[in-house]
Amino acid sequence: MNIKYLGHSCFLITSKEYALLFDPFLNGNPSSGAKADDVNATHIFVTHGHDDHIGDAVSIATRCGATIYATVETAGLFPKGAALDVGQMGGFIPADFGGVKFTSAIHGSNVSGGLSCGFLVTLDGKKIYHAGDTGLSMDMALLEDDNVDVALLPIGDRFTMGPKDALRATKLIKPKQVIPMHYNTWPVLNQDASRFKKDVEAATGVKVTVLAIGDSVSL
Repeated sequence: MNIKYLGHSCFLITSKEYALLFDPFLNGNPSSGAKADDVNATHIFVTHGHDDHIGDAVSIATRCGATIYATVETAGLFPKGAALDVGQMGGFIPADFGGVKFTSAIHGSNVSGGLSCGFLVTLDGKKIYHAGDTGLSMDMALLEDDNVDVALLPIGDRFTMGPKDALRATKLIKPKQVIPMHYNTWPVLNQDASRFKKDVEAATGVKVTVLAIGDSVSL
């Protein structure tokens, strides 16, 4: 399995059969690691309806025939005819790649009355938690029992957790590995990921992998 960071909160996670794409904000991203037309996906996961997360989901899904996973309310932002698999917080959807559980996230959604979410995805026997845009929540402690292999956590602050709260989240989740996201896209989100890595590893012993945009790590 390969996890590739495409900038902001966008990751492409691939196995032999599947290509799972998260929050594909590519063409409008000033520091994107790819153009939308160059990315192929079998499944797309959209945490909420803000432009920097819904991004190019429609165009990629249309071109690739990919299924889009989103909450019921966020799914309403997509055009009729889009291949959608909808759920809500706490719900699990079995899938050909394994399955996905919708997790809570503390953030706006760009949909009146709607909620943002995160995703706990099972792929090839591994569990990957994409937190979405969120602040620190005690709900994260519930993920400890899921034995998360990799937690993708925002550290940009202001609109999500910052580094200190992402460290606290790591203590609650107890994943095997953390990869930071949602930082340095714009000056307002500037953070020192190398400092975050040192602080988390010193405080928790959990491995932190800082990926440059376009780089990847194998599990």
